[in-house]
Amino acid sequence: MNANLRAQVEKFAEDSREAILRDIERLVAINSVEGEARPGAPYGEGPAAALKLGLEIARELGLETVDCQGRIGYAQVGGDSDRYLATITHLDVVPAGPGWEGDPFRMRRRDGWIIGRGVMDDKGPSVLCLYALKFLKDSGMALKYPVRALLGANEETGMGDVEYYLDNYPAPLFCFSPDANFPLCNGEKGIYHGRMLAKVPLENIVDIKGGVAANAVPSLAEAWLRTEKTPVPTDSVEAEERDGLWHLTAHGIGGHASLPEGTQNAIGLLVNFILDQGLAGEEESRFLRLVALLNKDSGGEAIGAAATVDPEQNQGRFGPMTLVGGVIGVEDGRMFQTLDSRYPTGTSGEKIAAAVQAAAGDAAEVTVDHDAVPFYMEPDSPEVQACLRAYREFTGEEAEPYTIGGGTYARHFPNAVSFGPEHPERPMPAFAGPIHGAEEAACQDWFMEALKIYILTLAELEKLDL
Repeated sequence: MNANLRAQVEKFAEDSREAILRDIERLVAINSVEGEARPGAPYGEGPAAALKLGLEIARELGLETVDCQGRIGYAQVGGDSDRYLATITHLDVVPAGPGWEGDPFRMRRRDGWIIGRGVMDDKGPSVLCLYALKFLKDSGMALKYPVRALLGANEETGMGDVEYYLDNYPAPLFCFSPDANFPLCNGEKGIYHGRMLAKVPLENIVDIKGGVAANAVPSLAEAWLRTEKTPVPTDSVEAEERDGLWHLTAHGIGGHASLPEGTQNAIGLLVNFILDQGLAGEEESRFLRLVALLNKDSGGEAIGAAATVDPEQNQGRFGPMTLVGGVIGVEDGRMFQTLDSRYPTGTSGEKIAAAVQAAAGDAAEVTVDHDAVPFYMEPDSPEVQACLRAYREFTGEEAEPYTIGGGTYARHFPNAVSFGPEHPERPMPAFAGPIHGAEEAACQDWFMEALKIYILTLAELEKLDL
């Protein structure tokens, strides 16, 4: 790496630290969970407000901006051309959920970390990308390809923003999405979303609810029952009588649905409690037993939906399948349970749903609401190698690319990867929570390191013949 360029990048990152943290704080203050569509706010007022502020921050940094009908926007440097490079992040977030020690939408600083909904997923990385473009502009670097920092507003609940963008704008020659772990993710499992809907109405259960998003393992689940039996509380489930009903509250360990290891699904704890103590009616218990099977493991084995993968077809690219229940609730007097699966090659959402339906029999109807096939970019491609060179330059780590079960914007583009800034291999303090969980946190120093990596990556990409 050019020593002069490295010195410039190092100085820019340190000089920009406080401004970056200030701008992340401004974005975190907006509750950008998807809401009711309104004119000018296709994904609700929160995402629209976050997108507006994101573009405002970009203009404050001296960047040109374009608002794409309130669905997505971008900042750019280097002029306007159909042949461009891009980063893509998102400004919408999942609901805050329970378990926070402070206001999720008021960023806090603690021991070199920042805490708040979206600091890591994905408002913090969004700000890093804007500052990377500011460096390109301020340094006067010659750009063979213009660079855009795309800011989405619908990543968590459908990715309709990027679909709109690709329907109306040319795709970048290459883009990376700072919405995963370092060093670099060059492939993503398939993603299936569906539901199990009970075919019989409620009996003893008056209401049941748990989870805040289909793509998150819930840490809290509740039920209200009418029963003559007296529930016996356990370490994980509380029971309290209120106005002739028993109110049950289960506490688990939340996390992202694509990474269920180490989590404990509160829905599973609640349903097992109800079944073990015989609190439900006979017919509704059939559906609850199905939910219990779903939550017995996180790979679909107990419910008969585990993927049988041909090793040659899978080529070692992806890990095992996951199948998680994220949200349970009541709709038109019948219980439902959402399904979230991240699957390797060799299966599909249709096959998973068919297997769950076979286990359900006539107790439930199983749907396929969304199914996206796996994607993969060869690790020896020049673009992937450019990203890895930049990462290795600043970290000294000879790390290799990997694949994930999560779903990022990268899967929607013809030539893309997801690229940091998370570091699950590095130790984190006990107070630092995960993405999609309570006390979501990000390390300030790691963010400054990521900024340097992104700037150098864009400089390396500019050297390629694309």
